[in-house]
Amino acid sequence: MSLPSFRTLSAACLLSLTTACSILPKSEPVAIYRLPALATGQPAAGTPVAPASQRSLKIITPYGGRAIDSERILVLPEGDLIQSYQGARWSDPAPVLLRNRLLQAFSADGRIRNLSTDDSNVAADLELGGDLVAFQTEYRNGVPVVIIQFNARMVDTASRRILAVRSFNVSQPVAGTKIPEVVNAFGAASGTLAAEILDWVTGAPGMHAKS
Repeated sequence: MSLPSFRTLSAACLLSLTTACSILPKSEPVAIYRLPALATGQPAAGTPVAPASQRSLKIITPYGGRAIDSERILVLPEGDLIQSYQGARWSDPAPVLLRNRLLQAFSADGRIRNLSTDDSNVAADLELGGDLVAFQTEYRNGVPVVIIQFNARMVDTASRRILAVRSFNVSQPVAGTKIPEVVNAFGAASGTLAAEILDWVTGAPGMHAKS
């Protein structure tokens, strides 16, 4: 007896909606994670609040290499071997996650009120951009640690002159090896990074004076 042809199988699949008929392998379900909510704290009583800057700031999506600029949740189990957690991914590519985290932190802080991102076609006095060098979990002495490294640049948009540069490197131990624990560590690390960048930007040259 001859086997049914591929065309016959395809026709049978189209005609029968109640029968599981597929020649394709079943894909594993994927859990999609966003960064945990940004932890915010109120200033202590009596703490002076710096006046808001009148200058506008556009937050640019950082440049990331091929491995980083994706939705994969990266892990380096040993040495320079890059892998990703199976069955899980980010809701957006890592550079977009970081850009949005920075926007959240700056908006909550309030010292720079006129904010935008490169998703919007508006002009701004200054741009915050840079290179996302690391956004991953690394195993150090058998212990997972989240590593985020961002080389930041502040640019005057009128002159295209670089006003300031700085490299930020944050590490956050993971409370375990499960993916939700890894995601929580990314949330804490990105929050710490955003706070450091916020303080740096608000004190950068040209932030509080119109040229």
